[in-house]
Amino acid sequence: MELAPIPLKQPLHGRMILVTGAAEGVGRAVALAAAAKGATLVLCDHPDADLAAVYDQIEAAGGAEPAILPLNLDTTNEKGCRTAADLVGDCCGRLDALIHCAAFAPYLARIDDYDSGEWERVLRVNLTAPFLLTQACLPLLRASADAVVIFTSDRVGRTGLAYWGAFAAAKFGIEGLAQVLADETRDSSHIRVACLDPGIVRTGLRARLYPGEDPFTLPAPESVAPRYLELLTGSVLSRS
Repeated sequence: MELAPIPLKQPLHGRMILVTGAAEGVGRAVALAAAAKGATLVLCDHPDADLAAVYDQIEAAGGAEPAILPLNLDTTNEKGCRTAADLVGDCCGRLDALIHCAAFAPYLARIDDYDSGEWERVLRVNLTAPFLLTQACLPLLRASADAVVIFTSDRVGRTGLAYWGAFAAAKFGIEGLAQVLADETRDSSHIRVACLDPGIVRTGLRARLYPGEDPFTLPAPESVAPRYLELLTGSVLSRS
């Protein structure tokens, strides 16, 4: 996809934004959209993910030079997330937004059949790692005059559906984490918190879980990026 040149003055000019899952899907779409509005991006994804392609697209469109932050959410721990936050601090000095778009689900299965190891892995990627990274980045977010944390939720994290197992449980947890963090930061900082359900869109995760579905019947990830941008610039509620 070719990007139009980015004008000098944009609504997010000068804003430092970290996006997880930035190599593909919703994360990639959000990162490109934020860069097109003038933000400086920290692109975060698994070390094997092709973040260079997103980096090149942003630069080719005249956007601010992004930073690349490889981070394996499957294996990271408190120390790993604090090291990542320190790297962002050394590079950027502060963080104006942290957007959690990374997601993982291996399959759909009954609770009867759900493998316990996969259960732990899904909870780690979708709930524990976002908590650890958010916690590690809070000092950088507090250094901003207007910071926002956006968690990506899902319909199955608001109404449980059969076969969604650990992914649904993790997204229910994300909803709770967002509400707790919003209440804790509302009167004590400039940090705003949102939890956004982008709906069903055309992603690699969706294709893996529904291999018989025609992906081109689904909205593209770019269609939901404006909702994230609205939360970056407007008033933010703990649910969206």
